[in-house]
Amino acid sequence: MARRMRIALYQPEIAGNVGAILRLAACFSVPVDIIMPMGFAFSDAKLKRAAMDYGAAADITQHANFEAFDARRRAEGRRLMLMSSHASQRLPEVEFRADDVLLMGSESAGVPDSVRDLADVRVRIPMAPGFRSLNIAVSTGIAVAEALRQTGSFPQ
Repeated sequence: MARRMRIALYQPEIAGNVGAILRLAACFSVPVDIIMPMGFAFSDAKLKRAAMDYGAAADITQHANFEAFDARRRAEGRRLMLMSSHASQRLPEVEFRADDVLLMGSESAGVPDSVRDLADVRVRIPMAPGFRSLNIAVSTGIAVAEALRQTGSFPQ
């Protein structure tokens, strides 16, 4: 079986966002790595409401910290594609691979410099002037859809 693209969430803080991302991941058959700690419990009602019944179908792996996540990613030989509003490379210019890991930073702080520096590619979603950022679930959906489109990896 071919390796699939993955979504990685760095220390997510908002349950509803994670629920929406898990729903997206289940619908597109994209596994999710959650890098702890999280700002809420998996039993949070907001997560369950946003994920609906799709949450149970999501392929989720929890990692105790970034180091544990990154060791696994490196062992698997996957590229780390950091989505960041501060990146210089624009989403339409990036060439994705079918087994990339799309890393989304935490809602309030993104990722620390030490994590940013380990990213193989840093990608930003272009927006109209004067706007700072998109919601993380929206950004994840945009990035995953573009990556799946480029790699011909949408579910049949």
